[in-house]
This record gives sequence, structure tokens and C-alpha cells, in this order.
Amino acid sequence: MDGDVHGDKDGGGAETAGRRDYTTDGADRSGWDPGLEDDSGAVVKTVGRQIKLWREAAGLTQAELGAAIGYGEDLVSSVERGRRVPRPEFLTSADRVLGADGKLAAMKGDVAEARYPKKVRDLARIEAESVELGAYGNHNVHGLLQTEEYARALFRMRRPAYSEDDLERYLAARMARQEIFGRTPPPTLTFVQEEVTLRRPVGGRPVLRRQLEHLLHVGKLRHVEIQVMPTDREDHAGMGGELQVLKLRDGATVGYAAAQLTTHLMSDPKEAQVLELRYGIIRSQALSPRESLAFIEKVLGET
Repeated sequence: MDGDVHGDKDGGGAETAGRRDYTTDGADRSGWDPGLEDDSGAVVKTVGRQIKLWREAAGLTQAELGAAIGYGEDLVSSVERGRRVPRPEFLTSADRVLGADGKLAAMKGDVAEARYPKKVRDLARIEAESVELGAYGNHNVHGLLQTEEYARALFRMRRPAYSEDDLERYLAARMARQEIFGRTPPPTLTFVQEEVTLRRPVGGRPVLRRQLEHLLHVGKLRHVEIQVMPTDREDHAGMGGELQVLKLRDGATVGYAAAQLTTHLMSDPKEAQVLELRYGIIRSQALSPRESLAFIEKVLGET
């Protein structure tokens, strides 16, 4: 907020051969500092400074700019200080109100990429290059299959807790990755979900019901197969935890696995081959796609 009528508020991972390790949820950090985690911080701060310069040149306070473009004064302040990543519509509106002749709007492409944490950008880039993706989830519905309210509830559970800015940033990143479903030509997407992930009421039962309905909708897409691993299965190749296998356009295979505070992107052929083998066995042990949709419908009826 402005101090007076015209015042303003002023105020990693190790890499080994074929594998990158990143913290998975920021739990070992006090919060996101744009200057520390990755190079996106420089972009965010530069955009914020440009917005401030154009605003001051137009003779507007933060409150006046916010009112003109439909945003709160606090958000304008956070954007100008590089603490909040502006959405595309924010830049479009600010460009129009401030008479920037497209100079602010032109930053939307850079900001779109900077909006997401580096570890998420790396995974999203690999997913964008994939012609085939297979994923096994054992404690919650896979991120690509989550509804926004389900994902928001998951992020709100994280401890230590995310700040609201960080929560929105991670949520936007997760939702943006789901653009893979509408790609042309469509990649082949397969998922195996543990039964418990369909029954745990993340966000409450209404949220879970809508999540299950979403799974039924997505599972009927021709290039998507969703399978369920029943809890009563005696043989289970996925006891080592969740995993993801991605086959790229150039023929390479990349593996992805997550643990408490780290995630691993594996391009080493031997490591990726192990995950590919495990995933194939997991699929063979799970219910078939047709049986799985019927199972999800059953759980929905019980929820």
C-alpha cells in the first residue's frame, strides 16, 4: 500500500550424471526467494521494476493502478517488488492503462515461464517433449489428473506451510502442466492409482466426489488410460514409491521418482530402464482400464 497519496511500498539442487535432485516441496526452505532458487527471480524483479516505472510516469499510485485494472493495491505492490508473479491479464491491462504501447504486454512470454519453480519447469519441459507418459501414484491422485480444488487442498496440507504466494505459484504450475491433454498430436498417457488415493477425502468429500468425476471424464479420452491398483493385491511391484516414465520424441526414455524432500529426473538409460520395467509390471498387476473406470464409479457412489 502507498505510504501517502503518491508513496509506494518498497521495500538447490545437486546434479549427478544423468540425474538431477531437487527439493520437491520447498519444505527445507523458509519461503521462495526469487533471487535464490532460480533464474526466474531476475525476470520477475525486472518486470516489477518496469511496471513501477510506467506507473510513476503515468502519475498513478499503486491503489489507482489497481483500481483501474481490477486488482488490489497489495497485489500491485507485491508485483512491483518482485514478490508476486503477474498473470498475463495483469500485464495486458497494465499495458493498456499505462499507455505502454505493448512493452509490458510483450513480457508475458518470459513471465509465463518464470511463473513456475525451476524444478517444475524442468518436468513440464520433459512432459512437453513426451510422446508417451506413464505414472504410478500411491498416496494422492497424480498431479496431471487433479482438479484445481483438490490440488489446492493438497498444497494447503504441506508442512511447513506454504505462503499464499507460493501456494498460488505451485498451483498455477500444476494446472498449466495439464495442457498436455490437449496437445496435438496427443501423447499416450497412462496412470495407475492406488485404491487409497480414490478414497482419501482430500479437501473434504465434496472435493473428492468432483475429483472422482473428473477421473471418469479424463479416463474416457481415447489417448488416456487410468488403472486402479486394489489394496488387496498380494503382489505389487510399486512398493518402492511413486514413479513416472516418459518417452521422448527423440526415442530417449526419462524416469522420474519422488521422495519426501527430493525428486529425481533420471536420463541415465540403466536407471530409466529399471523404472520402465517396474511400471510395466505395476500395470499388469492393476485392474484393466475398463475395470478401473467401473471401480471408480463404484467408489464415487460410496463417497
